[in-house]
Amino acid sequence: MNKDDVEILERQPAYRGYARIDRYRLRHRLHNGGWSGPIDREVYDRGHVTGVLPYDPDRDCVVMIEQFRVGAYLAGMEPWQTETVAGIIDKGESPEQVARREAKEEADLEIRDLVPMLRYAVSPGAITETVALFAGRVDSSRAGGVHGLPAEGEDIKVLVVPVSELAGMIEDGRIGNGLTIIAVQWLLLYRDKLRASWKTTA
Repeated sequence: MNKDDVEILERQPAYRGYARIDRYRLRHRLHNGGWSGPIDREVYDRGHVTGVLPYDPDRDCVVMIEQFRVGAYLAGMEPWQTETVAGIIDKGESPEQVARREAKEEADLEIRDLVPMLRYAVSPGAITETVALFAGRVDSSRAGGVHGLPAEGEDIKVLVVPVSELAGMIEDGRIGNGLTIIAVQWLLLYRDKLRASWKTTA
């Protein structure tokens, strides 16, 4: 099936603020033929995101960030989340541009090389947001400190983490958000291939 197998019957704005919520009435083709009845859904539209996991192949470590997340707090999880660098794609920007911009803003890092990981839907039943993930080659030797844009309320601590610790951080919950778990799992799967492509012998 494809987009032609969905018909939007009605769309109404439900909320306008930092993000946007629209109320849809739609129908779609069924696997066994014909069309569904009308379906009412409210959909949250917050834009699309780029995430980049800064990786130093010479030291075999990643650079991660820690910042307060109100959603995690309200869900009863650790409010200060350990994450990979990420940001919303503004109009006219490419995912690659966002990866480089956010690495500088959030961690004061210069990305040397970018390798696409994958693109995925965050919560396809109710949210339009997608994430484009990258691995970014960095020099972690001077990484650290607190960064971010004060005008956006950012207070971002930089962490340097050996790759050998990443699996344990997922297992014990120190890494507990989907974007970062996906990026880390990708790196653990493709680390050797990535290092070979960057001709790293360390």
